[in-house]
Amino acid sequence: MRVLIKNSIIINEGKSFKSDLLIEGLYIKKIAKKINEIADKTINAEGMLLIPGVIDDQVHFREPGLTHKADIYTESKAAIAGGITSFMEMPNTKPQVLTQKLLEDKFEIASKNSIANYSFFMGASNDNIEEVLKTNPKEVAAIKIFMGSSTGNMLVDNITTLEKIFSECKMLIAVHCEDENIIQYNLNKAKEKYGNKIPISMHPEIRSVEACYSSSSMAVKMAKKHNTRLHVFHISTEKELELFDNKIPLNEKLITSEVCIHHLYFHKEDYNKYGSLIKWNPAIKEKSDKDALLKGLLNDKLDVIATDHAPHTLDEKNKNYLEAPSGGPLVQHALPAMLELVNKEKINYEKVVEKMCHNPAICFQIEKRGFIKEGFYADLVLINPDHSWKVQKSNILYKCKWSPFEGKKFSHSISHTFVNGNLVYKKGVFNEEKKGMRLKFIR
Repeated sequence: MRVLIKNSIIINEGKSFKSDLLIEGLYIKKIAKKINEIADKTINAEGMLLIPGVIDDQVHFREPGLTHKADIYTESKAAIAGGITSFMEMPNTKPQVLTQKLLEDKFEIASKNSIANYSFFMGASNDNIEEVLKTNPKEVAAIKIFMGSSTGNMLVDNITTLEKIFSECKMLIAVHCEDENIIQYNLNKAKEKYGNKIPISMHPEIRSVEACYSSSSMAVKMAKKHNTRLHVFHISTEKELELFDNKIPLNEKLITSEVCIHHLYFHKEDYNKYGSLIKWNPAIKEKSDKDALLKGLLNDKLDVIATDHAPHTLDEKNKNYLEAPSGGPLVQHALPAMLELVNKEKINYEKVVEKMCHNPAICFQIEKRGFIKEGFYADLVLINPDHSWKVQKSNILYKCKWSPFEGKKFSHSISHTFVNGNLVYKKGVFNEEKKGMRLKFIR
């Protein structure tokens, strides 16, 4: 199958330029100002933006065991509609992914059900080090450690275990960093004051700046000690930015960092409006933190934008503070949200593509994805910058059927999404004949 995309504005590697692009089979065959070759399908993309498919390095698609909230099929479909063509999913499902057998079970599910490309993280616990060390770095995204805090009973707090993983693991280690001791101290103080009626606005005080910094600084210190390749998930505070370097190219960094959409979009005052719908771990914090995180993106202290897509049902989210789970759905709206920041002149298109497409591919050393290059997989997204739309129940694709962006008007819309050369999504219509592929890693 040959598909010719004519006259789009390609955004790639810091440049924007008008060009044609030819897809042949799985791959990008040719990029040139004018391509006149015969194709099975020609798309006139005049006035549209063409970017690489977004790579989301942190999602919770809830399968197996929690599929009343989400599953790989529904959430990969929502991701595709949002321009995300590849995802990497977390191990805190039921059962938790703590053995190689359980890890491969998830790959098997995805091979049958995922519309997007996929990979998974191998989970670490206090007592599965032997299983962790069996992980094949060419076939698996990374090792995931809940360091200091866990939402899925996967807390790794044994210092001997941590030292062993950091010193012996020969692949990327990704960490969720919050200090559980500090969190529990803050929570007990809040209970003393409020009893069981803790207001949601206390969430950033309980899961505090200090809780984040204490854990992330320890992870960075340990990585430096053992020369470990470390990726720190969802940075949420201004203070943590001092832990990261912007003086060397990304491909030379041993320690990299990430920020998530909700920490760039919301701040403490928004709890009054959204309540537990924006309860995430780590917590959304002060406006000064939000502003600093955007600045950290622009100055390259922060390397990657992700979603931490973690859906729960509305019934679950509408419980009181102590009972409402943390997390929310984001994959369908992450790219439109970042494009909205472009519209507000907070960031430019080239930087969004760098942080959402290029850098995840570089950080995780993904084979032939994340860029618009001849010979690379044709994971591509056409964006209409002049077609605004409103998020509402009827167009939300998440299984949980809600979004913190409900009622929000976005200025850009996702028009077409290609996965491995297949036109999987076009203006609200899906073609699900072919499934996504397992990501491979050059390590």
